[in-house]
Amino acid sequence: MQIQPKIQPFIWFEKGAENAVAHYQKVFGADQVRVIDTQRWGENSPGAAGTVMIVNFELFGTRMTVFNGGSHFKLTEAFSLTVVCEDQAEIDKLWEQLPANGGAPQACGWVKDAWGLCWQIIPKDWFDMVRDPDPARVQRVFQAVWKMQKIDLAALKAAYNAA
Repeated sequence: MQIQPKIQPFIWFEKGAENAVAHYQKVFGADQVRVIDTQRWGENSPGAAGTVMIVNFELFGTRMTVFNGGSHFKLTEAFSLTVVCEDQAEIDKLWEQLPANGGAPQACGWVKDAWGLCWQIIPKDWFDMVRDPDPARVQRVFQAVWKMQKIDLAALKAAYNAA
């Protein structure tokens, strides 16, 4: 018996949950995205019998559920997933790959994938910068990021270190 985590994201897609998980496997690597199980709609249910209803998977060890629920609810930027990146190369890769096939870049390091899920693509250095005890440094970092779409780590560091 697999132990169920106490809290896990449950994300409602209009359709394409299985395609989204396959996309995440391509973007992050099959070793970082593991499908746990797939559940299908049955007879006399809201979805077409036999089609995918739910995909349970792990993304970097975090259990998640995606649901093909139809158009009743829409994803918004009010919910997003943050990816902590090691360097600019990882930021660039995710910025290019996550919105493939219908997504779009957003402001301040956010990108929306083709299923409407928002991702924050943030360098690990960000967290130290915005927790600095010097409020002037923190404000310079925020002022810099508010002018960006994709995060430019060198520009953030320059703003952080400016006199």
